[in-house]
Amino acid sequence: MMDTKKPRVLIADDERHCRVLMKAVMHSMKCDVVGEAGNGTEVLDLYRKTKPHLLLLDINMPGETGDKVLKDLFAEFPQAFVIMLSSVVDMGSVEKCLSLGAANYIRKDTPLEEIKLLIKETWQIFARNRAKVEGK
Repeated sequence: MMDTKKPRVLIADDERHCRVLMKAVMHSMKCDVVGEAGNGTEVLDLYRKTKPHLLLLDINMPGETGDKVLKDLFAEFPQAFVIMLSSVVDMGSVEKCLSLGAANYIRKDTPLEEIKLLIKETWQIFARNRAKVEGK
């Protein structure tokens, strides 16, 4: 999927079944899930410790919301690759997260094969854009 042998992924969602599902999706894509956060306050600390290639971040979590986590994350890690997870079509929250720098979003009720395709396509666009910024 990404330009590394085994991409590292951090999953942040307060719903355990969603973390389990996304973990299975990531493993099927030959990714290594390096951590799981159950609330927004755990995310930044886990991100610092694990330095993932991808963060799957739930928009609505207890502790800190997805947009607050994004602001804090991008302040410290401006090149972070983040895809938001959402269980509802709250386009206001989704648009806010995208405007803050999230690469894309996934509805949690999306079929698994579509989730995989969306992650792959988003990564390719993200990698191309990063290469342009870095002048490669």
